[in-house]
Amino acid sequence: MKTVEEQNSVVSEASSAIGPVRDRALDLLKWLAVLTMVMDHLRYVGWQANWLYVPGRLAFAWFCLAIAMNVGRGSTGARVSWKYLTWLAVFSVLAEFPYRLFMADEVTTFNVLPTLALGLLVAQGAIARSLQARMLGLLALVTGVVFAPQLMFGAFGVLLPTAFLLVLRGSLWLAVVPGVVCLLSNEWPKIIDGMLWGDPIAIGALVSCLLGPALGLALLRWRPAFGVWPMRRWAYLIYPLHFLMLYALRTLIL
Repeated sequence: MKTVEEQNSVVSEASSAIGPVRDRALDLLKWLAVLTMVMDHLRYVGWQANWLYVPGRLAFAWFCLAIAMNVGRGSTGARVSWKYLTWLAVFSVLAEFPYRLFMADEVTTFNVLPTLALGLLVAQGAIARSLQARMLGLLALVTGVVFAPQLMFGAFGVLLPTAFLLVLRGSLWLAVVPGVVCLLSNEWPKIIDGMLWGDPIAIGALVSCLLGPALGLALLRWRPAFGVWPMRRWAYLIYPLHFLMLYALRTLIL
């Protein structure tokens, strides 16, 4: 019969074997979200690359999925994750100037981080056991609805992490829910109208919105056999810095 020390060793070895595999899949999802985000923003550098709008529809959905994963794991969703929220809030402010500098005349909303911060609060409130988290989640939802025109991806974008939680806590077949919410959070009237006219970019964007969430969920169930560079808190810098780098690139080629 095994001693307590031996049993703890087995548990520790099992945890170390399972944890990194799951984390590698999540880190891979985050890197792919960053990649598709940069691809989407390359449309504004000056090249004729409107087709990048299609993979660009995946970025926000996959960032929301990563938030849902973090909320759904362990006790994170049982209370307000102030540290997580603080990082999002700080970089929401830091990223606004680079975002407006690069997007210039295209700016109609704040950068994407305020939407993600509100989405985090709503998702935590949806599964929380504490009254504080539930009230903050409700307040975040009301804020998302009232200020939808000022938020990138609007009120449906605020709801997308919670839509992913339905799948993570239920069945993969429910992936149709975040797919529909993802479509509604994007420029769905233009996408539907373009699809009806047979525009290939609109058709691709529709497919990307509807199937992207399911693709991300399937990716999280995969066990990558290769190493993935862990995406830690330093990765928040990628968002403002990529705007500055793309702005410099546009300045050089135009």
